[in-house]
Amino acid sequence: MIRLHRLDHVSLRVADLDEASARWQIQFGLVERARENGKALLACNDEPYCLELLEGEIPGHDHFAFELARDCSPDDARAHLRTHDLAWEEREDSLFVDDPDGRPVQLMPHVPPAAEVDRWPQHARPSTTVHLGAARKLGHVNCLTSDIHAGFRFYTEVLGMRLSDWLDEVGVWFHINTDHHVMALVDVGYAHFHHLAFETVDIGKMRDMLDHVARHGRWLGWGPTRHGIAGNIASYVRIVEEACFVELYCDMEQIQDDHVPRVYPDDRYSSNTWGPLPPRSYFRFDPVAVEYERESLETRGHVLPPPGEA
Repeated sequence: MIRLHRLDHVSLRVADLDEASARWQIQFGLVERARENGKALLACNDEPYCLELLEGEIPGHDHFAFELARDCSPDDARAHLRTHDLAWEEREDSLFVDDPDGRPVQLMPHVPPAAEVDRWPQHARPSTTVHLGAARKLGHVNCLTSDIHAGFRFYTEVLGMRLSDWLDEVGVWFHINTDHHVMALVDVGYAHFHHLAFETVDIGKMRDMLDHVARHGRWLGWGPTRHGIAGNIASYVRIVEEACFVELYCDMEQIQDDHVPRVYPDDRYSSNTWGPLPPRSYFRFDPVAVEYERESLETRGHVLPPPGEA
């Protein structure tokens, strides 16, 4: 068997490490923990890091990483992967396995708390390095997929995640702890890393962060919304440089041990009880879609051309 403990970090390739690290720090309140061998490690709070930036030729998603549970050793994970006849790579003291869309997933060994104080609630842990302004934690990731059922089997059977809910047959959410989801897939006919999500303490903190990123030229692809599925209040900030979104969220539904997965209808109430569905540009990362979103052309009556058409 395999069991995951938490989402550890997201890794993004960037065109210029100095520029990208400074940008993520000042815009999202992160702090750089380390810099070596062409990578920068950034943190929200007092975790070692939650965002890894890698200098590379093609900016974008590189991988995301999960820490194994305390009672699941790397040997247990290897044995489990063998039962599924999957190939994996070993590096950085971790196992790397690709999901059905070809996205690398890193499985890291469990690291127990170094001291008893590290087990205390976040706000009660003394610190000399945590600074004002960041989100509470990296909470989840969401990916676009070309085969949602293959993805469902991979994340439940291979990685041991538990099903939270379905959105008809076009979206699926998974959990590994009490948070409604740590991972989600939306079937749009192609694969792309869609967003990484930072949890804010409440909507007031989200407002402050959105005011801040707006002053830095960022805009929302969608939001603020109130999701029917998961219940969280969410805002999606477009990150042009690394071709993804950052979700800022709060108030997520907590899953109980006796949770029975639900199947929601594919309507706007399931996606946003407060109002409209996202614009179609929200699911795309090509220059035309980004420009339509930046200038609010869809809401001004202009139909977004299909991919490949200007």
